[in-house]
Amino acid sequence: MTGTEHGSSSELFTHLVAALADAVVVCEPDGTVTFWNAAATRLFGFGPDEAVGRSLDLIIPERQRARHWEGWQRVMASGHTAYGERLLEVPALHRDGRKLSVAFTVTLLAHPGQTRPYAVVAVLRDDTERWQERRRLQAELAALRPPT
Repeated sequence: MTGTEHGSSSELFTHLVAALADAVVVCEPDGTVTFWNAAATRLFGFGPDEAVGRSLDLIIPERQRARHWEGWQRVMASGHTAYGERLLEVPALHRDGRKLSVAFTVTLLAHPGQTRPYAVVAVLRDDTERWQERRRLQAELAALRPPT
């Protein structure tokens, strides 16, 4: 597809990101949300009108915030993340206070020739059931091991 059959490449990209089943959240270097697709609303319970313009603290459990922002500042200063090609799993918060486990990838967007990002893009999905099952299986395995 050249993009001309259904509009410009830009329109195609906009429709793609909006329609993805995975949540897409884009932030400025200070952690302010600038984009929030429909899947992010389904995942976290906040609509774009509630999330855009607010800090990522909206979905970060209070217990993890200091560690998150420490790492975030280091990445923003260096323009490099060790997690660029890895799937990350972290705790998150739903609007109703429920704790979630989310799996996501993160991409730093920088202008050509620059290292400092102008935006951070995360593609996320709910991983809560898989995380809980893995935890249950680990507990079962631990219970089967003989004491040392």
